[in-house]
Amino acid sequence: MRIDIITLHPELLESPFSASILRRAIDKKLVEIVFHQLRNYSEDKHRRVDDTQFGGGAGMVMSVQPISKIIDLLKSERDYDDIIYMSPDGLQFNQGIANHLSTHGNIIILCGHYKGIDHRIREVYITKEISVGDFVLSGGELPAAILCDAVIRLLPGVLGDETSALTDSFQDGLLAPPVYTRPFEWRGISVPDVLVSGHAQKIEDWRHEQALKRTKDLRPDLLE
Repeated sequence: MRIDIITLHPELLESPFSASILRRAIDKKLVEIVFHQLRNYSEDKHRRVDDTQFGGGAGMVMSVQPISKIIDLLKSERDYDDIIYMSPDGLQFNQGIANHLSTHGNIIILCGHYKGIDHRIREVYITKEISVGDFVLSGGELPAAILCDAVIRLLPGVLGDETSALTDSFQDGLLAPPVYTRPFEWRGISVPDVLVSGHAQKIEDWRHEQALKRTKDLRPDLLE
């Protein structure tokens, strides 16, 4: 998989991709991440990428010219399965979307700023608009990092245990059940006996019951 990220602040994205699972995935060449500084594609002598709104109003708008230039260039070099705009008014990101995107070959992610991008970019280029929540951030870089993390960990070979991602919260519409490790007893609290029973079906049934209970208690909306 290749992910091209168009951004005004590539430095905000360097840290998330320089450690842990994402770093290992890059080192193993399971994914290629390429940052594109949008200002490098501006034809303005001051490298401006924004302008005032038609019709007036507070806040600047990211211009058509540099965005179209970099997207056209990338599309001339390879095919892309999706061109994603990280936007607070986009489709709410969830595990199902992450699963779908993990099957793609190439993706472009556009990180917005200011009051957003000229709407014509959304009409001509963008195939998906994705939000990470009903709130507004300073830019699309952190949401882009979240999306990439959720998608890349699903790629074959990224996680040490190929089945690990399949038992994460939300994969089956439920929260994950409680998990335990050594020691068996800590401060008078013991691990549930069923988990050391060696009975695979009983363990599976217990985990499902606990997942249902936690979902009902913490996220009842998922059961609707």
